[in-house]
This record gives sequence, C-alpha cells and structure tokens, in this order.
Amino acid sequence: MLKLAVGLLLAAAVALLLDCYMPSGAPVPVGQRRRPWAPQPAPGAEADNLLWVVQVSDIHISKFQDPKRASDLEQFCTETIDIIQPALVLATGDLTDGKTSDKLGSDQIEAEWKIYQAVLKRPRVMKKTKWIDIKGNHDSFNVPHLNSVRNYYRKYSAWRKDGSFHYIHTTSFGNYSFICVDATLNPGPKRPYNFYGILNKNQMEELSLMAKESLHSNHTIWFGHYPTSTIISPAPGIRALMSSATAYLCGHLHTMGGLLPVLHSQHHGGTLELELGDWKDNRKYRILAFDHDLLSFADVKFEEWPVVLITNPKPFLYSSSAHEPLVKILYSTHIRILAFSPSVIVSVNVHIDGVHLGNAQHVSGPLYVLKWSPQNYSEGFHHIDVTVQDASGRISKQSHVFAMDENLSLRFAFWPSVILLTDFYVLARVLFGLIVLIQIALLIAFRYLQKPALKEKPGLLTLTSYSLHVFSKTNTCFYSVLVLNLYTILGPWFVGELIDGQVGACFSFGVFTGGSFLQGSLTFFVGILQMLFFNLPVTAYLCWCLLLRCQGHSFRSHFCHVRRLTTVLVHLVMALLLAWQVYSCYFLQRTYGTLAFFLSPMRTWLVVLTSALIYKTWTLKSSELRTYIAEMKNCQSS
Repeated sequence: MLKLAVGLLLAAAVALLLDCYMPSGAPVPVGQRRRPWAPQPAPGAEADNLLWVVQVSDIHISKFQDPKRASDLEQFCTETIDIIQPALVLATGDLTDGKTSDKLGSDQIEAEWKIYQAVLKRPRVMKKTKWIDIKGNHDSFNVPHLNSVRNYYRKYSAWRKDGSFHYIHTTSFGNYSFICVDATLNPGPKRPYNFYGILNKNQMEELSLMAKESLHSNHTIWFGHYPTSTIISPAPGIRALMSSATAYLCGHLHTMGGLLPVLHSQHHGGTLELELGDWKDNRKYRILAFDHDLLSFADVKFEEWPVVLITNPKPFLYSSSAHEPLVKILYSTHIRILAFSPSVIVSVNVHIDGVHLGNAQHVSGPLYVLKWSPQNYSEGFHHIDVTVQDASGRISKQSHVFAMDENLSLRFAFWPSVILLTDFYVLARVLFGLIVLIQIALLIAFRYLQKPALKEKPGLLTLTSYSLHVFSKTNTCFYSVLVLNLYTILGPWFVGELIDGQVGACFSFGVFTGGSFLQGSLTFFVGILQMLFFNLPVTAYLCWCLLLRCQGHSFRSHFCHVRRLTTVLVHLVMALLLAWQVYSCYFLQRTYGTLAFFLSPMRTWLVVLTSALIYKTWTLKSSELRTYIAEMKNCQSS
C-alpha cells in the first residue's frame, strides 16, 4: 500500500509539472475567445491579407569585442532587409554591450551608440522600413535617470522614446497592434544587479490601457527585452495583462549559452512567448507573418538562404483558437509559402505525409502557392515538408506538423517552458530564506540539545552530530556564524557607487540607489550561492577542525595522524572557497568601485572574519575544550 501511495503521489506530481510546464498547443475553450471568427476570406491564390515583420535582439554593439557584430548588422540592414522587405523591424533590446574591456565593469559607452546609429544611417534602413528599437538591460547600465546625458538611447536610437508604448500598424485589411513592454530599471544600476526587469503599479496601469485599446485590432503582438519569467510585476502580473495578445516577443536569454537554442512556450491563456536567440554570437533573426490573420514565424540565421516560411497550413503547436481564425485553414484553397533569397527561386516542392503534392507557383513578391484540398487532412496530425532551391543552388527545407481538429493536443518542450513560465525570483526568495533559517535553527537546536553519547568507533553521523554540538557550544564559533547568517539576510552586503556619483546599498531583498528602491531578484540568487558555497561550507569546515581539536590534534599534528588525502582535500576545498571569496572582492571593486570594496561586510570583511575564525579554532586553549577532549579520549581508550 505504501508503494502504491508513493507511486500515486509521484504520478500526480509529474502530471502537475507537465500541466504547468509543458503547455498544450491546443486552443483555449471557445468561451474565452476574443471574437467570433469568420471562415472567409480564407487563404487562396491571391497575394492579399498578408503582413510580415522582422525581429532581431541582443545585438550588443561593442567597442572592445567582435567588430563583426556591427559590420554584419550593417549588411543585414543593407541586403537582408532589401530582400525580405518587412513592414517593420523590432529590435528588442541590448542594442549596445555596455561592458568595459575586461568585461567586469559596465557603463554607457557613447562610441558604441555612435556605431549603432551609423549602422542604421549608412544603409538608410529607416527609409526602407519602420525600425522600432527598444532598450535592454545593457542599454540602461549606469544611467542615473531617464533625463541624464548618459541615457544615450534617447540620442542615438531610432525610436528614442523611453517607456512602454502602443504602435498600430494600419493595412488595407485591418490594424495590427504592437505593444512594447519597457521593464528596464530606472535608475539603471551597473551590472549585475539589473538582470531582472521591474514594472511598477503605474506602468502596469498604463499597459492595461494599451491592452484595452488593442482589442479593436486584428491582432496584438507584445514585445520587450525581458522574458516574462525575468519581469517583476505587481498583481495580476504581466502574463495576465497580455492575455489578449497573440504572442509576446522577447530576447535577453541568448539561447541559454547554447543549451536551449529554442526557447518557445505558451501561456495558459493561449499567448505564445517566443524568445529569440541573440545576434551577438549566433546572428539570429526572426520573420513573423500574418496570413489572413494566421500567425506563423521562422527563426533563421543571418546569411543562410533561402529563407522559407509556411504560412498555410500553420504549425499546430503554435496555434490558439483564442487569438486566431484557425477555421480558415479548413476553408483555404491553397498552401501558401513565403520564400526569400538574393537569387531567383527556381523550385518550391511540397510534400505532405511523404506524398509529393507538386511545385508551388510564384504569385508576387515572396509568395508561392499550391492548390490543395484541406478536407483530405481533416483528421489527426499531418506533416508538411517544403524544399526551396534558388538559382545559386542553395537549398532550404522547412517542415512542421499541422492539424484541422482543434481538439487535438501537442505540448511544448519541458525545459523551455520551465525557463519562460517560472517566476524564478519568487522561487529564489523562498529558497534563500529557507536555507538561512534552517542553518540558524540547526545552530540554535544543537546549542540546547543534549550532546550525543560517544560509543566505541562512532559512525559518521554520530561524529557529525557531535561536532555540531561542540561548534554550537563554542561561543566564538556559534555567535560568529549566527551573526553572519542573520546579516546575510538582513544587513547591507556592500555600500558603493551602484551608479557613478550615486552611493547606494545592496541587500538580499533589493538595492537602494539614487533615492529609489529596486526590488530584490538576482540578489536572492547571489544569496543562495553565498549560503551554499561559503557560509555552509565554512560552518562544516569549522566543525571538522573542532572535532580534530577534541581528538587532541593541533594544526601541525593532524597532518601526521589523520588520513593525509582527506586532510589535504578538505583544506584544499576551503582554500578554493576563500579564493572564490577573494575574487568576489576583486569583482566588486571592478564593478562598483573602491568604496564598495572597503564597505563590504559580505565580501571583504567576511574574508578577514573567516580567516580569523579559522585561526581562532586552531588556537583555542585546551581548557576551553577540556570536557570534549576527555570524552573523545574515553571513547578512543574504550
């Protein structure tokens, strides 16, 4: 029965995780739809009801690193935009790098902004398309306020307007709303404590009004730099606010260093969240199209041609009946494909479920169509493959799964959904608090618990418990570590220039700078690392040292009488942890200045405190440990 109960609990937990983090591509129930959808006009042979845009993100123009980022972007503006001819381009943040040459410091570097502006001006890209560029966290490093002369975004960007906004793109077949979410920090501290975006109550109310205005548009696309999992927002939360949107486009996470090259998921209301890989290292960009109000997109790499986008039938995984007229696929008369290349397209071959349907015919611009009978595919899932070849011999393939039955279901990948849908700052806050409180509770409990009786050849658990008891009864160790843990959660970690010319203080629960309080986010992650990789190991190391002292060893003698390999490894680990802490002091000085280095209880002072505590542990007088030494001798003699 116990095994059965455990199995049922595990099954329920797995089901809950899958429901939360592997959202279905199936549509939202009809009662939640924004409007009733008419089957006509449906995708046919004419080049009508078609709009496409381009997104690029995390460009990171740098004065010190990889000059090809800028030259490739200029080529993108000169050649790629000329070939694709999008209605607008969304550049979703981190336009410049803002890092110093050693990559440790951060600042607004005017030369980088001038390079970015020149890249846009030389090819006259803003005359070819609507170029909307917004700020990322790198674009707000070390900016004391929006009116500061260091806010180069206002001077050198194409858009030049701070804050969220609502842009409406008007076409002959309807309006399309694009709502920008500007969650960059104001004031903008230097790195790393601006990794998370923050929206206050006023900003949320402003975005709520924009969301209501956009209900009259055919579609609404929200876009911003930060994924929703890295935005701190008051109730009801940013995801609830954008629930009427078809998709949210963002960047910031850079494919997680290549570990997750595709970061796509779907909110429970049906809104897609589509993080785009960075331009900085991967030269990624996105083409997103509305074809008869059916949304399709392709994430592609710069200079890889031909670029192919199947707009009808659209991928089932990225469908939502709450936001799209999926019924139009069933009433469509033609498969529709957008194909772009510097050379002439010579063939567009279409296969469905392995059966060759034919060669799509060119209509105009990038549109190719092929007549089909969607009723033949009305049941189950089907696989469409399109192979495009241009006159230069380059070949591209695009494929996806589609379906006509809205009651079917596909799920997004688990880890991308975890990354995009989890509010990690809440999780980190809880975990950090628990780790600190558990260690404090253990220290206090062992101080007042009865010490374990030592038997002949005590086991590891008994010795661990005994060493914690000795540690908690040794006032120097107990009060030092108790104060350290309390200070970790309550006290300022350092005081320094978080913004040049403005002295601020960093706490576990947030940052005070420029007269403003920035709610804690990354600080909780730093606190967890501090607890797991320093505070806890230091406690364990001191317990081990005290246990050796109780066994009658001194610092010199324990090298001869304790297993040498174990001794060396323990001391080596402690030395590495101290070295990491020393490097943290250096990093603090490079990022926030000399003042922060000296006024840093959790970095510089802690190195001194730990060194003194270790020294004190090995130099404690035997009289202070007399009782414990006697007990250990009795145990060893018996």
